[in-house]
Parts: sequence; C-alpha cells; structure tokens
Amino acid sequence: MAAHFGRRLYKGAATTAVAAVAVAALSASEAPGVTVEDQGRPTTAGATPTPDQQPPAGDTATGNSHYYTALPPLNSPSPAPSTAVGVPVTDTPSEAGIPATVLAAYKKAEAELRTAKPGCNLPWQLLAAIGKVESGHAGGGRVTADGTTITPILGPALNGVGFAHISDTDHGAYDGDSTYDRAVGPMQFIPSTWKWAGRDGNGDGKKDPNNVYDAALATGHYLCRFGWDLSDARDLRSAILSYNASQDYLNTVLSWMEYYRRGTHSIPDGTGTVPSERPGAGGTPGTSGTTTPRPSSPAVPATDRPSTPSTPGGTGKPSTPGKPGGGTSTSPTPPPSSKPTPPPSRTDIVDHLEDVGTPKLTAMAGDAFTQKISARAETKTGKSVAKVRVRFVITGDTDAAFTGGEKVATVVTDDSGVAVAPALQAGEKTGAFTVRALVVGRTTPGLDYTATVTERAADALARTGDTPLTCVPGGEFADQVEVKATYKGAVADKVAATATLIKSADDATENTKGPYFKDADGKPVRTLTELHTDAKGLLKLPKLYADDTTGTFLLRVTTAGGATLTVELKVAPADASPSPSPSQGESQSPDTGTDPSTAPSPSATGSSTSS
Repeated sequence: MAAHFGRRLYKGAATTAVAAVAVAALSASEAPGVTVEDQGRPTTAGATPTPDQQPPAGDTATGNSHYYTALPPLNSPSPAPSTAVGVPVTDTPSEAGIPATVLAAYKKAEAELRTAKPGCNLPWQLLAAIGKVESGHAGGGRVTADGTTITPILGPALNGVGFAHISDTDHGAYDGDSTYDRAVGPMQFIPSTWKWAGRDGNGDGKKDPNNVYDAALATGHYLCRFGWDLSDARDLRSAILSYNASQDYLNTVLSWMEYYRRGTHSIPDGTGTVPSERPGAGGTPGTSGTTTPRPSSPAVPATDRPSTPSTPGGTGKPSTPGKPGGGTSTSPTPPPSSKPTPPPSRTDIVDHLEDVGTPKLTAMAGDAFTQKISARAETKTGKSVAKVRVRFVITGDTDAAFTGGEKVATVVTDDSGVAVAPALQAGEKTGAFTVRALVVGRTTPGLDYTATVTERAADALARTGDTPLTCVPGGEFADQVEVKATYKGAVADKVAATATLIKSADDATENTKGPYFKDADGKPVRTLTELHTDAKGLLKLPKLYADDTTGTFLLRVTTAGGATLTVELKVAPADASPSPSPSQGESQSPDTGTDPSTAPSPSATGSSTSS
C-alpha cells in the first residue's frame, strides 16, 4: 500500500512572497505571532512551542507523522471561479480547488459541529487546511462516491527512528502493522487516537479513518474538545498544536486556512494537486524519493531548506533545491542495510499505574467534581516514569464527561511520573460509573476509579413572598405558593420536590379535607410529585382551592436533600359585622348554646384542622 506523502516543497522565488502575504494576513486576523526567515518559510524564533501553545492533553491525533509543507501559491484565489452557465471562469491557482467529495466532507463536518458544539466556531477552512497538509486532500480526491480513499493512505512506521516511538495499539486493524502504529487516512489519525475520536460522518454505521466524511467529522470533534473556541487565536493555536505538536506545522496550517478563506472552489474528484514526490511503500525514511522524517523540534534541518547560491570560488551555480547538502550532491545517503534496533522507550519500561491519593469521587448531578484523578506510571521496581502518555476513559451508563464534553482525555506524566486527569463534569444521570486509566502504547492492566453522581439537592427552602394565604370556603386562594431552593447558599436548580397538604405539623400524612389542588380532569388532589425547581431555583405551585371546611391547614414542600418548608393556609368566612354586645343586665350562661354563625371559627384560634 502506497503512502501518499511528499517532502518539504518550495516554489522558488514565488514562495517567499507567498509566505510574506500569508503571514501578514494571519497577523491581521489575530493569528499566532508568525515571523519569516530569510528563505521565506513561516516559522518562529524558538525551536519549540511556547508553554501556552503546548497541547494540553499531551497527545496528538497524528503521532507527529509526515505532512506536506508546501505553502499556498502567490496568487490569491479570490474571487473564486463561478460554476454558473455563461459566466467566465476566473484564472485562479489550481491549489485553490478542492475535490468535490472532500470539500463536501469538510463542509458537512462544519455544519454538524455547529449544532453539536456551537461554542467551538469550527470553520471548514481549518479542516481543509489540515486535510491539505496531511494528505493533499486525500491524494487529490482519489476517493469513492461514499468518501473512502481508493488507496489506503498510511504514514511511516512510528518506530522511534526519526519519528515518535509508538508501539502497535490496534493489532494492525487500521494500519496493517502489528509492530508499530502508523497514521491512517486522509486526516492521518494514529490508531490509538482513532479508537476514541473516530466518528461516523457519512451515516453508514461505521467509523472508518479511511473515509473522508468520517475523518473530517472526527477531526472537527478532536479540535473542539476541552471547550476550545476556535474563533479565539489562543484556542485555535492550542487545537492545531494538539493535532501535531510542531510550530512549523502550526504555521503551515494557518497559512492554508487563510488562503482558503480568501476563496476556493470545487473540482472533480481525482484531479486535485498533490506534491509530486512521495515515499515508497511503507514510508521507509531515507530511500530515494521519500519524505525526510519530521524533526523532533520545529527547527528546520538543513536538508529541508532551499539551497543557496554557491560561495565565490565554487561552481557559480545554485545547488539543486531539495537535495541534502546542496552543491553537487545528487542523491540522498543510502539507508543502512539493516534496520537499527531502537532503545527501549519510556513507554516500554512502564509496568503499571499506581493511584496517587485520589479521594472519593462524588458530585451532584450537573455539578463539576471537585476531586481529580491522579495516577503515577511506574516500572516493575516502583520507579516513576516521566513523559509517558496516560489515557483516561469514562465507561458505564453515564452522561458524565471531562471538561469540554469528551469521554476520553490523554495526559502526559510530569517529572514525578504523575498524570492528573482533567476535571470531571457530572451529567443528569445518577449512579456510579468508571474512569479507567491506561498507558498509551502498552497492554498493561488499567487502573479503575469509581465515580458517583447523586441527585440534585437543596438544603433550604423559603417562600418568595410573605402575603398571608387565605380563602373563603368553596373558593380559591388568590395567591399561588412560590418557594426558592438553595444549596449551601447557592441556587439549587432542577431539584426534585413534592408538595403535600398534611394533617398537622406532627402528622405528615395527606389530609382528606380542606385546601386542594386540581388534576388535569379538575378533580381534587392533595399531593403533587415530580415537581422541579427552575434554573433560578424557583418552584411555583398550581393554584389552590378550598372545600367547605374552615380552619387552618398546612402545606408541606420537601426536596431531594432534605429541605422542608411548611406553609400555613387559612379558610374562613368573609368578614362579618361585629356582633352587638349583650343588653344591660342581660346575662348569658356558659351552658347555653350559641348560634354557630356567630361562634369563633377555628382560624381565629390558630388551631390546625385534624382529620
């Protein structure tokens, strides 16, 4: 299977001007600070990204494999050519054209992310820029009608020789290599990343890294994790560097993104422009016509720079561009006859993961977990191992996620060998779930952590008003009962509540007479369940009605978490004129009955009505 990658290409004098134009445009749009070397290649002064540019997860989608480094052409693609009948086509560079199916995949992914993660603000031009530098838009659009590449696109074996060392993680299922991982497909995902980041973008029920719809959607979700907003220059920089941790890569992608923002157009599949030089089968570095391995730092090696004219006393002719060393050299140094055996990597010596004092993981539904998971990578003898990747995966029937909404997060261990997982965010589903920690590139047993989500709760309830709640027999209460729930002084939203008309303060069973609510059929009900406070912690109960029983009655509202509030309701006849005092000399024996209509009602004494 041929791997479609070209070496670093430069376009003579035009490239210098192109880079300058691209950099100026990026600077105007608040893109990351970019400078230009004397050869016209966008770069930065330092060889490594600054701390704020480092990918927070410590993992990359591509494993820092090959990529095309050709810069956009000098001529702007704007205005894009029109496809309308009778309208002349503008003469624009062929690089502005994107194969139809590939372009459709980029735009479809943007549309889906606009709904799934609207705060990310993912532009399809970013996907196009990454697709350009990773695979030349799937090898110039060599895809089938459903978006699957006609020929698998594979990067070189990540064997630690000139590349990162990533041992096989998929048993060759995606990349056909059961010894080392290789980047796969038009967006060049390594298998261990595709395992959790893969998406079904064309609706065929499969997650195929060789399908441009699937790969583009996966790339969009990958770039939108951690709550990044790609309209913000800092977040955009972090997202691109998390895809491939190279400043040179960042600058190249930004250049192409800006180029496509100025205009592009659809071209037939299979007719796209692809750099002419490609690696041989398997992508073995060092053979004739192959890509030079990506350096571990973003600095530009001599073999990747355009050659300069010879010094006085030489031939007087410029050396051939792209040939190592310049001068009269005509071919690269042949590879050694046998493949060198790389020394064990840090990952290879990890024997197990050890918990580092992780507390009990508990959070209320909708809240962030205040506790974080910490795991240390250790050798068989218990020595800590720094700078290895630990992947944390959420499993179980839960809608909990890490910050940013992802179920998976990969973190590099620090100098003490410890990896701290991002904060967990509880969803609405209650119950226990598991977070498993694994060493990326190793088959050592995972370390499981149990986390529990409890229901939303309130610890205090209070009425929002103080108007007495009164009603005449057979009438309806003028005011509805409204309460506010709080938890530790903060608003308690979406908390489950129950309202019951009880017999007395000491007897919380449901009363059978007195005030009542009405159900959907208009029938009296004295208990309401499945109530919930709103986003402001407020709960407004339905209207209350009174039967013919007079007296003082109690309404009790309770919530999850134990908050309770008892509200007093009074049912009494309308105010009557005061009774005349007895005539002078007229006495009334305590033994004689009184007219019930003039007797004090129970509400006057403040006593509760019993059953």
